[in-house]
Amino acid sequence: MVVRLILGLLLTVAVLAFAARRGLWLFRLISSGQKVDRADHLPRRVAAQVIEVFGQRKLLKWSVPGIAHLFTFWAFVILLSVYLEAYGALFDPDFHIPLIGRWAVLGFVQDFIATMTIISLAVFAVIRIRQAPERRQRASRFYGSHTGGAWLILFMIFNVMWTLFLFRGAAAALGNFPYESGAWVSLGVGELLEGMDHTALEWTESIALLLHIGVALSFLIIVLYSKHLHIFLAPINVSAKRLPDALGPLLPMESDGKPIDFEDAGDDDVFGRGKIEDFTWKGMLDFTTCTECGRCQSQCPAWNTGKPLSPKLLIMDLRDHMFAKAPYVIGGREPAPDTTIEPGDTGHGVPESGFGRVPGSGPEQAVRPLVGTAEVGGVIDPDVLWSCTTCGACVEQCPVDIEHIDHIVDMRRYQVMIESEFPSELGTLFRNLENKGNPWGQNNAQRMDWTKDLPFEVPVYDGELAEDVEYLYWIGCAGAFDDQAKKTVRATAELLHIAGVKYVVLGNEETCTGDSARRAGNEFLFQMMAQQTAETLNSVFSGREPVRRKIVTTCPHCMNTLGREYPQLETMVPSFEGTGGHYEVIHHTQLLNRLVREKKLTPVKPADGADAAPVTYHDPCYLGRHNKVYEPPRELVGAAGARLTEMPRHADRALCCGAGGARMWMEEHIGKRVNLERVDEAISTGASEIVTGCPFCRVMVTDGLTQRQSEDLGGGMAVRDVSQLLLEAVKRGQPTA
Repeated sequence: MVVRLILGLLLTVAVLAFAARRGLWLFRLISSGQKVDRADHLPRRVAAQVIEVFGQRKLLKWSVPGIAHLFTFWAFVILLSVYLEAYGALFDPDFHIPLIGRWAVLGFVQDFIATMTIISLAVFAVIRIRQAPERRQRASRFYGSHTGGAWLILFMIFNVMWTLFLFRGAAAALGNFPYESGAWVSLGVGELLEGMDHTALEWTESIALLLHIGVALSFLIIVLYSKHLHIFLAPINVSAKRLPDALGPLLPMESDGKPIDFEDAGDDDVFGRGKIEDFTWKGMLDFTTCTECGRCQSQCPAWNTGKPLSPKLLIMDLRDHMFAKAPYVIGGREPAPDTTIEPGDTGHGVPESGFGRVPGSGPEQAVRPLVGTAEVGGVIDPDVLWSCTTCGACVEQCPVDIEHIDHIVDMRRYQVMIESEFPSELGTLFRNLENKGNPWGQNNAQRMDWTKDLPFEVPVYDGELAEDVEYLYWIGCAGAFDDQAKKTVRATAELLHIAGVKYVVLGNEETCTGDSARRAGNEFLFQMMAQQTAETLNSVFSGREPVRRKIVTTCPHCMNTLGREYPQLETMVPSFEGTGGHYEVIHHTQLLNRLVREKKLTPVKPADGADAAPVTYHDPCYLGRHNKVYEPPRELVGAAGARLTEMPRHADRALCCGAGGARMWMEEHIGKRVNLERVDEAISTGASEIVTGCPFCRVMVTDGLTQRQSEDLGGGMAVRDVSQLLLEAVKRGQPTA
């Protein structure tokens, strides 16, 4: 008894001291990041902890591995009671937890969760064998992950479980077990051991007890020095996440926790992220929390079409670089002035991983560029950075709430605003926005061309907003200048006219919201355009309270920017303080769906089911994941009498069209075009038509379909907006002239 007590306590004290040292080092490193406030909305943060950590909401989206992880997670929680019993047994062989320690239900739950965890380990092993990157290469979501460490963790969890049952079984055979019933597996093991000699049983119990404690302590050290830090950090990261509804807006540019005033920027203000220490503490927490599970990678449109961007590898590269540079960030070291970079191999056999270009933790790690090509030893390759479509699939799927898009856009901001290093096509975009006020570079005098030949007059704002006008109809640059998008805004205008909705358009006074500039990293240009547009809108809505400042638009990008990012002007721009840019912005499919429900629009289905050909709906990322608008467009498809056939990836797992993140204005030079991948999915459904609710998506899908039809694929297929489908159904019920 005395020997095992001394051994158990000495081992525990030594390991905990070592663990505390590592924990303090991690705390210093993460807290060295820039300030960011994540202490607001405490009730919502507590709710996130309950739903996502204890409820495992995101993990359960992947049913089989999700359920297995649910059991494993709860094993860590419930089996703390077993370790309490184990440490008590060091002091007293008859120890039990006060009050509940002899309750059969507790014994049953302990054994049940341990048994289910062993089954879960088998599930994990099968998944990892089937998904082995050595065999499946890039198709495996574990490609690039440290799979050896994952197998070690599975082995350690197994060791926890078998030592648990051996220790408890031996205690049951000796008569020291707290539970007379309930703990079915432990009692069963005890029955198997009852034939042993009493002394042998005592030795078995003591050795199993020390092994059980030793495995847990070894596990602790392994976790603190591996990707499995998420066991401790994930609950913190989930509590510290951003809390918009859906993915929400991009964050404004901040330095030391305060928005940057571009009109009076400080000399020490940090513009974007140009080196690892420029990230916020939440960013650094993100890096260390990554589990390398690859769920983000498996959903990324860039990765799925052969691009070098894997959200997982990007976060891993930033983490590894942060750890390697730690002696220079928090250790007080300074690299020699003549330090040069000699790029080595690409890491653990993964060419897409940039960190491995400069191995080790030497001075060259401190001077290497955060973004740069292989020749200069960049941690993140420019092709990786600029492949992102900001679709949000990575953030949506991440079980530990890493904010990939924020970090990518922040690095873009530094490249654009400080380094002036960006794809050449973006130079044309920026010039068009600066000089013409729209990405197409068209003259603003052409903004009302879409109204030509409409059988009614479109009301244009004339300097005074009538009291009975309910909506400002925001046409957007695509609706004004793109031929396909013009059909969408025309159809929507006609439906609003039929429904008797009072609205006005800005006409030639409308300008770009600045969405593409912001996603491309040009925050200064975005703020210029946003201020101009917000001043116009504030003038239009002058005298109206925010709830009556209603805007409807056919463009999800405009919807997201006007409705969710313009309110930031109040804190970003001193002149907007107190006035802000607060508007109630909805998508045209939401308004049209409401009008159908209110019987102000009456679609008529084809007679006897004729012409009810199957259609497939493409979810725009900025309507779906960014704003959680999934059902209204689908309900309109059904109301129009069409038969919806979903693509394999739809709703919150929908594949991007390839236009987001300013990719609309950039060419794809690597791998398969994203829009072709999406069109191939649409063709596979056998639908006769692809419908969508975004002008950018419509352009990309149309271009992809045109190419496939030139290859004799998708013949007879067409692309339309949901509003056109609805207008056709509404006109079906109207008397002909």
